[in-house]
Amino acid sequence: GKEDAANNYARGHYTIGKEIVDLVLDRIRKLADQCTGLQGFLIFHSFGGGTGSGFASLLMERLSVDYGKKSKLEFAVYPAPQVSTAVVEPYNAILTCHTTLEHSDCAFMVDNEAIYDICRRNLDIERPTYTNLNRIIAQVLSSITASLRFDGALNVDLTEFQTNLVPYPRIHFPLATYAPIISAEKAYHEQLSVAEITNACFEPSNQMVKCDPRHGKYMACCMLYRGDVVPKDVNASIATIKTKRTIQFVDWCPTGFKVGINYQPPTVVPGGDLAKVQRAVCMLSNTTAIAEARARLDHKFDLMYAKRAFVH
Repeated sequence: GKEDAANNYARGHYTIGKEIVDLVLDRIRKLADQCTGLQGFLIFHSFGGGTGSGFASLLMERLSVDYGKKSKLEFAVYPAPQVSTAVVEPYNAILTCHTTLEHSDCAFMVDNEAIYDICRRNLDIERPTYTNLNRIIAQVLSSITASLRFDGALNVDLTEFQTNLVPYPRIHFPLATYAPIISAEKAYHEQLSVAEITNACFEPSNQMVKCDPRHGKYMACCMLYRGDVVPKDVNASIATIKTKRTIQFVDWCPTGFKVGINYQPPTVVPGGDLAKVQRAVCMLSNTTAIAEARARLDHKFDLMYAKRAFVH
């Protein structure tokens, strides 16, 4: 922990990455040896920085070699449209996308700006900190892994996700949406029904990435409910959405919805921003709209690369 990759992908992947990667893999191996049934890895990294992009992609390449069959789920903090921490973010992001594409089974993209907006709008936090952001991301992550940790009516494990969400190996970028995100003050006089939280998932304002699924087509959609939820309510809510909403599925995937139900209600950090609710839902949808986020980045990349800016 003495030096960083200075926002430089090549530095994180080759220069410093090479020196430290064996040490990291050794630690991972020790942890893996202590597992009774290792299912896979969760990898958290950002696309914009040097370590997050360069070193994470190197590590994933090596994990593929050492643990070939284990699934790797990636949580990637995507460079936001307006909020930027480094000038060279587009370069780092494009390079890491290219490298990790073959090694990641499923990549959940998270856009800082989208979560900043959720904090401001839903939780009335004027200046959100990274802690506020991380707690919202934690709820999504917790919903995804809840099926491994608790019991439920319809339990889905990590491999079942990939089966249902990823139609082709390379198209593995689901859009995550979580509801309800309400502050503790508001929660006293709002008890949200299954139908309401299900509807909220189709509002672009609850998404973790800024894009508009109403302009895209859905390839798959996975609803993970937790808490006080019964299959009857879920089926009714989804039926309503299918009739009301302008949700377009691709023609080769007619059915579309995969549901998971878990009886453990979401837990919140004491004294945190999020209210303790009785039921919540996390929707993971594989939609073509996520390409909007990619297009923004490509555009920035092209502008810089056309002038060969920051290229040595």
